[in-house]
Amino acid sequence: MYDYLVVGSGLFGSVFARQATDAGKKVMVIDKRPNIAGNVYTEKIEGINFHKYGAHIFHTNNTEVWNYVNRFATFNRFTNSPVANYKGELYSMPFNMYTFNKMWGVVTPEEAAAKIEEQKKEITGEPGNLEEQAISLVGRDIYEKLVKGYTEKQWGRDCKELPAFIIKRLPVRLTFDNNYFNALYQGIPVGGYTKLVENMLSGIEVHLNEDYLENKAKWDSMADKVIYTGAIDAYFDYALGNLEYRSVRFENEVLDIPNFQGNAAVNYTDRETPWTRIIEHKWFEFGKDENGNDLPKTIISKEYSSEWKPGDEPYYPVNDEKNGALYAKYRELADKESKVIFGGRLGEYKYYDMDAVIASALELAKNEISI
Repeated sequence: MYDYLVVGSGLFGSVFARQATDAGKKVMVIDKRPNIAGNVYTEKIEGINFHKYGAHIFHTNNTEVWNYVNRFATFNRFTNSPVANYKGELYSMPFNMYTFNKMWGVVTPEEAAAKIEEQKKEITGEPGNLEEQAISLVGRDIYEKLVKGYTEKQWGRDCKELPAFIIKRLPVRLTFDNNYFNALYQGIPVGGYTKLVENMLSGIEVHLNEDYLENKAKWDSMADKVIYTGAIDAYFDYALGNLEYRSVRFENEVLDIPNFQGNAAVNYTDRETPWTRIIEHKWFEFGKDENGNDLPKTIISKEYSSEWKPGDEPYYPVNDEKNGALYAKYRELADKESKVIFGGRLGEYKYYDMDAVIASALELAKNEISI
């Protein structure tokens, strides 16, 4: 008999399993995929750590979380500085002085601020949708070129139909700072995320290609408690209806050239280009292998955002009012489950960054294991 069965070997499940094991508990981890690490899974192709389920860049202001992940991996000094491509015009992201200079020819922060203020005036009163919210933050020009098309592709909806809260704040910097995240700590684990999770799960029993929901009774009988990190609506067999997610489809190519776009991420912000962005994986580790040698080939991934349907990978929840209300009903059902604890992005139907997932798992372990 196990103390804990952990369903899912992503960050939430792996952190909890590590903490429980270190506290002397008997733990088993199962995952329906053929590999550990959930959506942060990386595999080595042509010497490049390829982010199979989309780019993951670790960033946090939480020193406890940063110290924790550094127990399992060394992190490099990667800084996220995406480039926006609008019909062949290239702009710096996040919005900063380079962006404003390219957009309007302004040179000083004062000129940039005046331009934004002038354009914001078209929105009077409380913004009623995402379009109005964006214009009230950055003005019409930046909204039209750098926000509208990208956002509509990402969510599959017109910006006028999207709630304002999705972009409550767009970073606007009147400096020449290209670092996308306002984070004290940032980087990519050297050797890839799979290595990090492998180290986290060291010495813990793990079974892959095992679907918990197909044989719930069998798995439940093997442990006192279950930590479930899958989709909460799937757990209850969609009894109250489907929660909505967005999914992402990737078109991956290995190219026989050393450099495709010169940057890890390029966002395509016009509506006509079907993909949202192109990731060039080698630049997360500066185009070098573990020995510091230049890599002769490159791998790119074009990302296409799509509406989730059963059978797809759910990537992020559609946290609007309708889905929030449905999740609250599922949450009520979840609270009645005596031996199952729901956690992680899918278990809690929450758009979590990696550091927040880890903090949440550490918190659960602290509360749960001290009982």
